[in-house]
Amino acid sequence: VTSRKRQIVAYFQMRFVRFSLNQHRYAHLKHLEDRYWLVAAVISWGVALFEYLLQVPANRIGFGSLSLPQLKIIQEVISLLVFVPFSVFYMGNPVKLDFAWAALCLMGAVYFIFRG
Repeated sequence: VTSRKRQIVAYFQMRFVRFSLNQHRYAHLKHLEDRYWLVAAVISWGVALFEYLLQVPANRIGFGSLSLPQLKIIQEVISLLVFVPFSVFYMGNPVKLDFAWAALCLMGAVYFIFRG
């Protein structure tokens, strides 16, 4: 398997993980607010286990062609690309200019991590 294919597989696997993570880990804030916190914790732990079962192989696949800092920056960018729409459309939070500033900071992080 070529290095580029490994990067693509790792990217899409991380993207799926982040999508499912945001959808399930934070949905309890909207749907289980009347339940005891332990119920939400157990659900979140279950989601985290599923996330790690996909995240660990994605990191192992990507590590052969990406450095550890590059993998981490990709994870953070994917997290925000998924979390902001989730936060706005699903959870009903208002769009703020701070989202743009955070995105700009991440673009800088991507530039500095991948430039060399």
